[in-house]
Amino acid sequence: MTRLRVTTLGLLTATAVLWPLPASAGQPAKPTVVRVEAGKPTEYAYVVTPKIVPRGTVTFKVTNDGGIPHNLHINGKQTPDIAPGSTVALKVTFAKPGTYPYLCTLPGHAEAGMKGVLKVT
Repeated sequence: MTRLRVTTLGLLTATAVLWPLPASAGQPAKPTVVRVEAGKPTEYAYVVTPKIVPRGTVTFKVTNDGGIPHNLHINGKQTPDIAPGSTVALKVTFAKPGTYPYLCTLPGHAEAGMKGVLKVT
């Protein structure tokens, strides 16, 4: 009986060791990038893609497609004011799942519609 247990345990161990791992095992997670188009589809709006991201570090690539300066403020971080036609990257770490409001801090922009919510899972 003991020999049967040892043999069974040995087979289970070998199976666990030789079991194929997914291709992503041991690989770092793919970086999360959110594209933000400021001043689109109207001057005081954002197009944010995607609007739902996993927790961790997120890079926002913010492009000003409008005709006047804009910025992006989220989770205590902010881009500088972005000139029309320019792009700026902003890295933000989200430690907890939840909803995180974003907005343009230039006077009157958020009130005119430059705001929204990012969902972190």
